[in-house]
Amino acid sequence: MACIRFFHPEPPPVSGRVWPVFLPFAGCPYRCAFCAQDKQTGRDHIDLQAVFRELERDLEQAMERGRGPYEVAFYGGTFTALPSPWPTKFLALASRFRALGLISRIRCSTRPDCVDVSSLVEFRNQGLDMVELGIQSFDDSALCQASRGYSGDTASRACEYVKEAGIALGIQLLPGLPGDRPGLFATDVVKTAAFEPEVARLYPCLVIEGTALASLWEQGKYVPWSLSRAKKELALALGVLWDSGTRVIRMGLAPEETLEKSILDGPWHPALGQTVRGMALLEVVRNHVERFGRKPKGVQVPRRYQGELFGHGGELIEAYEELGVDKTIIHYVNEKDFILF
Repeated sequence: MACIRFFHPEPPPVSGRVWPVFLPFAGCPYRCAFCAQDKQTGRDHIDLQAVFRELERDLEQAMERGRGPYEVAFYGGTFTALPSPWPTKFLALASRFRALGLISRIRCSTRPDCVDVSSLVEFRNQGLDMVELGIQSFDDSALCQASRGYSGDTASRACEYVKEAGIALGIQLLPGLPGDRPGLFATDVVKTAAFEPEVARLYPCLVIEGTALASLWEQGKYVPWSLSRAKKELALALGVLWDSGTRVIRMGLAPEETLEKSILDGPWHPALGQTVRGMALLEVVRNHVERFGRKPKGVQVPRRYQGELFGHGGELIEAYEELGVDKTIIHYVNEKDFILF
C-alpha cells in the first residue's frame, strides 16, 4: 500500500459570528444543583427591558458601521419560558435586523421541559432557527440528583419536538453529575448522536462556590470527575458525535475570571477543548497508521490542524512517537486531506 489518504471526521464548521445575548436565570423555574450562571456571566439578576434596549441600540450601531452578518444567540436562561411577551419581542427585534441583512440566524437555549411542538412552530414562524436543549443527561437518576425536575423520557421527547417543529437541534450534556456511574456519559453520547443534532456542547460538571452541589461536595457526598477522566471521556465522545454529523462547538465552560475564582473542584482547564480535540485526532491517526501496517515515512497534515496535532503544550508528542510519527516526518500543507506515505 503506497499511501493512505483520509480526512478529519469532524463536520465542517459553519462560517459566521455569534452575537451572544445573555439572560441568566430568566425564565428558569428553579435553580439546579450545579447552576452558577451568576459566576459564568457576572450577573445575578436580569432586567429584560434593559437587555432589550441594549440589544436594540447595539444592533443599530452595528448596522451603521456596516458590520455583520451575525447569528444572534439567546443564552443563559430558559428562553421559551420567558414571561410573555418577551420571547416574541426578542424574536421580532432580531428578525427586523435580519431583514436588513445584519442578522443571518437566530438561536436560543432552553430546558427540555419547557418546549412543545405547537409553541416551537410558532417560534419558528417568528424567526427562530435553532434550539439548544440543556439536556444535561438522559439518565433519570442523574437528573433527579441534580434537581433538574424532569425525566430522561422528557429529555428525549423534547429533542423529537424540536425536530418535528422543523427547527435545528442543539444538545448540551453535563457529564459527571451526582449519580454518575461508569458508562453513563457514553450512553448519553450515543443517545445524543441518535438524534443527529446540528451541534452539541459538553460541559463536565464543576463544583462552584454557592451552589447546592458545593454543599454536597463539602459534606463528602459528591466527587467530581478528575481532569484525566474528563479528557479521555470527552475524546471518545467527540468521535461518536463526529460520526453522527454533529459539530461539537464547546467543551468546558468559557474561562471567565469570576468563574475561575469560584471553582472549588472538578475537571477545569482553560484549554480543555484544544486538549480533547488533540486526543481525538490522535485516535484518528492511530487507526490509520494501524491500517497502513508500517511506520510511515511521511505524514501530510492540513495546516488548520497544526495547533492541535500534538496537543496542548505538545502533550501528545510522545504518543505520536510511539506510533512512529515524529515531528521530522510531518508536512503541513494547505490541503484538506491527511496522507500517510
